[in-house]
Amino acid sequence: LASRVDRRGTRWQIAALPFGGYVKFLGDANAASAGADDTTMARLSESERRHTMHGAPLWARAATVFAGPFFNFILSSVIFSGFVLVQGIADGSPTIVSVKPLPVEGITLLPGDRVTSVEGTPVESYQAFAEAAVAVEPKPLVSYGVERNGTAMDVMGPQAFPPLISGVAPKSAAMDAGLQGGDVILSVDGTDIYRFEEMRERAMGSSGAPLALAVWRAGDRFDTTLIPRERPVQTEDGGFEMTWQIGIYGDSAFEPQVRSATPWEVVSLGVQATADSILVTISSLAAIVGGAISSCSISGAIGIAQAAGAAASQGWAYFIGLVASLSVAIGFLNLLPIPVLDGGHLIFHAYEWARGKPPSDRMMNLAMTAGLVVVLSLMIFGLSNDIFCT
Repeated sequence: LASRVDRRGTRWQIAALPFGGYVKFLGDANAASAGADDTTMARLSESERRHTMHGAPLWARAATVFAGPFFNFILSSVIFSGFVLVQGIADGSPTIVSVKPLPVEGITLLPGDRVTSVEGTPVESYQAFAEAAVAVEPKPLVSYGVERNGTAMDVMGPQAFPPLISGVAPKSAAMDAGLQGGDVILSVDGTDIYRFEEMRERAMGSSGAPLALAVWRAGDRFDTTLIPRERPVQTEDGGFEMTWQIGIYGDSAFEPQVRSATPWEVVSLGVQATADSILVTISSLAAIVGGAISSCSISGAIGIAQAAGAAASQGWAYFIGLVASLSVAIGFLNLLPIPVLDGGHLIFHAYEWARGKPPSDRMMNLAMTAGLVVVLSLMIFGLSNDIFCT
């Protein structure tokens, strides 16, 4: 599709089949850098060979190989840091910036109110406010003590964590049922609910039976039915357990007061989010290999495209977040010790460091062929999952 050669002889190319980009260094016999082009290497000067993949010192070659996955992690860190920079950080104050649209009448809580108590329980921070709100019994309105313009008063407001949907997971029961961000679930099987936790409990206890929902959306009410699906959920100890899920994310009824993040917080929180994503990727892969998670969790090009489309339909933030997660996954997968992938090249470099010489051309060719078979098999497996897994 597009190709250019820079002044050092490195070819940068975007290919149609398979779709994607690759880099071929000067002196490489092929795009996988599996061997040197002896004819090209023979006509290069010593200084020119230093800029080739096969003429550079071992440490430089290893660093070049590692740079690809490393910048995948850098990209995800930049994206996550961008979220922190744009959204800010809750300043810990229980001050209400805004109340989100909800189908609840009788709300007298106003933006700018500083909450001092929840159902009589004193609160001094947003964390204490959240903890007290979680303990409130299910009901439409909650009593809040607030400070408004220097005056203490009691007001009524909605549950802090109502059955309000902030987003819908791709390829989930909720997406199939037509739910979307901003929807509020009014009832499940004819029983009114007032807290998001009630919806979660009903889904987990459904054993896969259909749930009839009444939903409020921007002033209108409609009915829909969804069927919970058994999905792996990560536990606190890093393992996984199968639970009935519907694929919705909850939201708070209130927008908390935020402050601008410091440069250190922007960077550190972005890096931490990337590190957390790497750990989830590792534990998920281990669970798939160990059988704790179905192999249907592995998606191919079709599944990724569907997930991207679903994320884009919910807004740019969900789509960019998916890009960050995919970047982490690609970086990690490229580090797997499979010939053809960057991790395989690092294994070859480790072999050269230990033995004092690189693997023979015959060994390299055999390893590359085997690695290509593995990679193509995984691609076909993922594509098959997209088509046949329900």
